[in-house]
Amino acid sequence: MNRILPLVAAVGLLAACGDGQPFFNEDEIPGGGDGDGGSIAGPDLPPGTAEPTASRGILRFEATDDQGGGFVRDVAYDARTDQFFVDNLAFDGANIYSRGEAVSSMGGFAVYESNPTAFDAVTGRPVEQLQYRTIYGVSRNTTVVNGERVPVSQFAIVRTGSYVGYGFGGFVYERSGGVNLPTTGFATYDGTYAGQRVFDGAAGQEFTRGDVNISIDFEDFNDGAGVRGTITNREAFDIDGNAIPLGGEGELVLPTLRFVIGPGALTPNGEISAGIQSLTVNDDGSVRPYEEGMYYAIIGGQDASEIVGVFVVESQDPRFSGVTAQETGGFIVYR
Repeated sequence: MNRILPLVAAVGLLAACGDGQPFFNEDEIPGGGDGDGGSIAGPDLPPGTAEPTASRGILRFEATDDQGGGFVRDVAYDARTDQFFVDNLAFDGANIYSRGEAVSSMGGFAVYESNPTAFDAVTGRPVEQLQYRTIYGVSRNTTVVNGERVPVSQFAIVRTGSYVGYGFGGFVYERSGGVNLPTTGFATYDGTYAGQRVFDGAAGQEFTRGDVNISIDFEDFNDGAGVRGTITNREAFDIDGNAIPLGGEGELVLPTLRFVIGPGALTPNGEISAGIQSLTVNDDGSVRPYEEGMYYAIIGGQDASEIVGVFVVESQDPRFSGVTAQETGGFIVYR
């Protein structure tokens, strides 16, 4: 059994970020709201800050779809109790998520779980709840916004394996403060990611983690710079923290994910978005796409010192017949 151990350092870092004030609060971000990605031409971005600029913070959240995604937009962390608040999901207790027991951290980021039981206010009878998990990532760097010191970057991913389909959930990510984007030269960033896998065609929920490298050519392409990224050394764990075998006959496969390189990936606001995919080799030696999806990210820090983002990919799970898997991962990487 491979259990994920508590990340004590992460709790201290989260506690240093505030005393329970909400983060990801679009009312506090200039231009915040249900915009379509802003007026500056660029990649296909999730909803959030309507008029983003390089000089201010940016908030993004998953778009609502017909499979249950995009229902999470209002989240907050309470450092005094080490608890997480999630709004707009039915049967997740009283919206208060506590630090995970079997899995308390993943890929260096904190994990929280909903309360499995609630009670009828009149009769006191227990009301069974669904199983939700939240992954919360916070930058090791801070900046000052409106006189308050806050993390440069944050993300949260909420998913459930309690449905036969993907179920309800969502992701949120943000940059606090502005960024000074270079116009020439190169930069490379390294860090980790943590993710959750849910399924269409079967219930269940899994965790993932791995390493992330992102490199940027700020001079070319002329339209939006060049962005290259890889997600490697990926591992998977069940909901109790047990390692899932990878790569054998009939086992799960988690190959390297690669960003699709092309013009227009980076906006003048510091936002990045493009396709992401992995490949596998058939028995005859031919190569075929395995996982496909999108990644979304924001460069932060006055000297473009870090990147926060999420990716969502889908694939046919090789362990089952007729089951599609969706993995949502969040990352923060540093120069």
